[in-house]
Amino acid sequence: MHKMKVQNMTSSRGNKVANQFIITTDNGRGRTFQSYDTVIAKIQECSGGRVVVLDENSWDCSVTTRRYRNIFLGENKAETIAKIDSGEYLLADLNN
Repeated sequence: MHKMKVQNMTSSRGNKVANQFIITTDNGRGRTFQSYDTVIAKIQECSGGRVVVLDENSWDCSVTTRRYRNIFLGENKAETIAKIDSGEYLLADLNN
C-alpha cells in the first residue's frame, strides 16, 4: 500500500500557500503538483531518469499556477515550453 504525503507549497517568505500542494508518495519517487482541485504536473523518478507529465489543459492556466509550477519544476515557462516542444515533457489529461 502506497502512502501519500500532502504539503502546502511555501512562499518566498516561508509561509504556507493556500490551495497549492505537493503530493509525495511514500517511496519519495513520485511527486505531484496540485493547484486547488486540479493536478498540474507529475514527476516520477525512475532508474532511467525522471518522467515529467503536465496536464494538457491546465499546465499554464493562471498567474498563480504558473508561479508555483515553475517552483515545482525548478525552471521558468520558456524552459518548460522548450521541454514540451522537444518531447522531454509529456502532455496528458491528468484530471480525468
